[in-house]
Amino acid sequence: MNEQPKILILGIGNVLWADEGFGVRAVEALAEGYRFGPNCRLLDGGTQGIYLVDQVRWADVLVVFDAVDYGLAPGTLKRVEGAEVPHFMGAKKMSLHQTGFQEVLALADLLGEYPGHLLLIGVQPVELDDFGGSLRPEVKACIAPAIALALEYLAGFGVAWEPHEGGRERPLDLPDAALRLDAYEAGRPSEAAAWRLGDPRFAAVRP
Repeated sequence: MNEQPKILILGIGNVLWADEGFGVRAVEALAEGYRFGPNCRLLDGGTQGIYLVDQVRWADVLVVFDAVDYGLAPGTLKRVEGAEVPHFMGAKKMSLHQTGFQEVLALADLLGEYPGHLLLIGVQPVELDDFGGSLRPEVKACIAPAIALALEYLAGFGVAWEPHEGGRERPLDLPDAALRLDAYEAGRPSEAAAWRLGDPRFAAVRP
């Protein structure tokens, strides 16, 4: 009997900066909608960068969700596979986590434990410069098709899943439910109550 491949499904990004949170929100939605076997790990990688290397070294198959500057129209979803993944992870640096993840892949390769199969599912962001902001509608609409692309890819490795049943425990590698997308959006102050472009007391040019 053949051993099942070890699958890592990873979302990276920063939920505090609008569309930068796409990867984390995508893996969150996947975890809330589906349940996988013990050979699959779902992980909110956030902006951990190099600290993800042990997780990447563990995986035979790596699927990454992320906001990526492909130079395409905002809200465009694009999949990249195999050796092209590291190139697109750093096509244009948008935040600290992208360069960090390139380094994660390079270090895993150096250590001789590089995933045999890689898939990057990225979305071209609409807005990043909105501290405390959430996903823009065009990017949020990409979550479901991004998940469909991931499931189609994983099916090629014989990965099975079942719909998530309400009330079951969330995976330990995902944040507390208090940080889920709907709670995050509901708890955010209005723009009038919370200035989003820095502290206005220091915005004026001083003589």
